[in-house]
Amino acid sequence: MSDAGDFIDLALQRESSWSRAEEFEARHGGGHRYYGASVGAVRGTVRDALRRHPGLTHDDVTALSSELWQVPVYERRLAAVVLLQSSVSLLRNTDLTRVEGFVRSARLGALVDPLAVDVVGPLIEGLDVVGRVRADSVLDRWARDPDGWLRRAALLSPLRALRAGAGDWPRFVRHARLMPPSPPGQNHEDDGGAIAAEAVSLVLAETARHRPDLEF
Repeated sequence: MSDAGDFIDLALQRESSWSRAEEFEARHGGGHRYYGASVGAVRGTVRDALRRHPGLTHDDVTALSSELWQVPVYERRLAAVVLLQSSVSLLRNTDLTRVEGFVRSARLGALVDPLAVDVVGPLIEGLDVVGRVRADSVLDRWARDPDGWLRRAALLSPLRALRAGAGDWPRFVRHARLMPPSPPGQNHEDDGGAIAAEAVSLVLAETARHRPDLEF
């Protein structure tokens, strides 16, 4: 592991709590292992790591995020999300491929939602016209994908900008209407339609509060 990766992992383990780990597993399910470090501890650890390793480049940040994500420990993956949130101005259109891999393997709203809202959304908002067109084609593909978590990420990506009075509302409406139906006989827990529909409901509720002028 890299020095920064080692620092983050060891710091998170020092913040571990068996009771909190059991609580997280009960809340989020058994798809990940859990150290039991709080969200505040994760954020503080990433902040400390960035202070210890100033001047990280785009390649440094993306490599570190992949290094943290590789081990299916919830707190490590949350640290990868926080790292990308903190460095979103460095990210490029091509980084959507990496984020797509993260979303597909996360299968957990506590990881997918901040990736969509606080990483994918701001990344796209910061692109030039050409980059934006390419990114829109990627999100159109996500919105049609059978994986409900990827569809959820596409739907939630404009939420932060919409709350602030900007954002691409027509794209959200288009994506909401692109969603394929769920396969018959699928469990609700794995129901891609339900996972994506929850994202539609969340965006509609938020825009009704902040942007009542928008119509679906």
